[in-house]
Amino acid sequence: MDVRTTRFGVIQIQDDRVMTFPAGLLGFGGRTQFCLLEPGEDACFFWLQSLDDPALAFVVTDPSLFVPEYSVPIRAEQMESLSLQKLEDAQVFVIVNKVDGQLTGNLQGPLVINTMTRTGEQMVLAEKRWTTRHPLMRVGQPAARATA
Repeated sequence: MDVRTTRFGVIQIQDDRVMTFPAGLLGFGGRTQFCLLEPGEDACFFWLQSLDDPALAFVVTDPSLFVPEYSVPIRAEQMESLSLQKLEDAQVFVIVNKVDGQLTGNLQGPLVINTMTRTGEQMVLAEKRWTTRHPLMRVGQPAARATA
């Protein structure tokens, strides 16, 4: 399938890479079809590209790479709405923003995707421990040199 994007031009993706968010994402309810674009094999940031709007794409990441103690409590009704048979079939991503020299993740509104059916939902966590701008990492600073 050919996907038209404003960032990457026309790209081709396999039909089995399409993910559906039946309720859309917060603020983008009418956009329900997305694909995940991986910039490289070892990438930790990805593009969640809308198939409904060529200009709409979000940078996303697996929050466990940056916040190991982070977890998303998935209730029984959410398991049902995502058609999840087991929790291991769920993949969690968070939307990433750049604020000054800091990359932040929306840990209060994670994206949970059923990897078997490729159906997703953006959840809103009630727990105030997590924020919409949780610091993930600083950017623009050289990496520290290893010393022996």
